[in-house]
Amino acid sequence: MNLHGIDLNLLVAFDAINAERNVTRAGARIGRTQPAMSAALARLRDLLKDELFVRGPSGLQPTPRAAELAEPIATALRDIQRTLDFTQDFDPSTVRTTFSLGLSGHAGSVVLPRLLAVLAARAPGVDLTVREYDSRDAAIDLLDVGDVDLTVGIPLSASSRILNARLFQERYVCILRKNHPATGRALDTQTFLSLNHIQIAPDTDGLDVADAALATKGMRRRVALTVPQMASAPQLVASSDMLAIVMEGVVANSGFADRLTMVDFPLPLNPVPFVMSWHRRNDAHPAQRWIRNALLGAFPHVWLASENLCGDLVQPYY
Repeated sequence: MNLHGIDLNLLVAFDAINAERNVTRAGARIGRTQPAMSAALARLRDLLKDELFVRGPSGLQPTPRAAELAEPIATALRDIQRTLDFTQDFDPSTVRTTFSLGLSGHAGSVVLPRLLAVLAARAPGVDLTVREYDSRDAAIDLLDVGDVDLTVGIPLSASSRILNARLFQERYVCILRKNHPATGRALDTQTFLSLNHIQIAPDTDGLDVADAALATKGMRRRVALTVPQMASAPQLVASSDMLAIVMEGVVANSGFADRLTMVDFPLPLNPVPFVMSWHRRNDAHPAQRWIRNALLGAFPHVWLASENLCGDLVQPYY
């Protein structure tokens, strides 16, 4: 039989008639009139090529074919109802499910500890899988094909199908080893430019954020070492006289914070924005809403003012 010819309402009517053995009572059970129920029964008889229910001394009696169908149809309807009920409610304390997150570099070290603490306290049956991505386009692709439920990273390109919420920001700082001769005072431009620098150069378009800011003043620094990952800079700085510009959270998560000194960059730099992004198709799903709210609740709602410094330059974030 072609399932396109089966209306779910016909199966609901069948289940009600089988339970009540009376068309009028079956209609009252599911909120339909007696004529509507009679029409539904006529359609079922035509589709299934069987009388299904015949009059007997104590009401309608199922034919062998109807008796054969009764339990499978009732089970299918119960399963559908449970599925629909689940999509309308989400109890994190009892559910067993897995969410998939797309995290860019540094975002993972910030997001995962906080989110795991929330899950341990409120959703012990919820598991996570993590996919790392290295560009805005890669993040959008992950969301478009449904490989991840949400991403956390720098803001994605504007799109009506991708929704965003602010999560946290990271401030840029200069780091030097403890007891470096340049520490203990404000880092002026002349001292800054006299030092050997570690440049962070991920495989993305645009200038390093520090170089972009310096270029607006017609200045260049001496880069003694170029590395692809910001996470490697703290260890390298701790054992040398070089300077690096990194996000403050990278220092905190590096394991070398006690061997480093943080000082302000001599020119104003915007903080790095990190946002949570998700596909519009997942916006209303209760489970998806819950994990997004759990993540938002794990961060204080602090969003630093931005002056759009170097706004005309494409800045890579890591």
